[in-house]
Amino acid sequence: MTNHKIILASNSPRRKELLKGLDIDFEVRVIFDIDESYPEDTATVDIPCFIARKKAEAYRKSISPGELIITADTVVVLDDRIIEKPADRKDAIQMIKRLSGRKHQVITAVVLMTAEKRKEFSVTSTVDFAPLTDDEIVYYVDHYHPFDKAGAYGIQEWIGYIGVRGIEGSFYNVMGLPVQRLYQELKKF
Repeated sequence: MTNHKIILASNSPRRKELLKGLDIDFEVRVIFDIDESYPEDTATVDIPCFIARKKAEAYRKSISPGELIITADTVVVLDDRIIEKPADRKDAIQMIKRLSGRKHQVITAVVLMTAEKRKEFSVTSTVDFAPLTDDEIVYYVDHYHPFDKAGAYGIQEWIGYIGVRGIEGSFYNVMGLPVQRLYQELKKF
């Protein structure tokens, strides 16, 4: 498939699980505290690409010949605004209340980079949440602690089972890595 040693530049357990599902040998390499800020005038749809590119650039000096780095960034967008990871329990509950009964977009950008070249792409999926009761939202937050997830939810968890009435696009993209598209891009790389 590729003549490169694949490096997943992510500490996300979901991204590791998804990449493992492609039956591709890879190792994980993590640089902590990469600046994920972006200029305020960046268009919402461009933010994940901007951040994934910054992550890739942080690895540039550590890439050895024959290595291919994969970086990614996922954002949840509602009403053209980014919904970040929640700061705490109260914030998570408020985020899910805003998503309840509405459609939102999940955009994941991926950068593939070697010492010689770089390829980037993004995938957008639309998620339609059914209306959720306050009790359902509190139950989810208290039992699943979604504080490390953009939008305060994991579609693969209980909230996805009971709350997601539909998805347009890739389910795996909503989890954090559009593996079908990634596979195609790795074959072309």
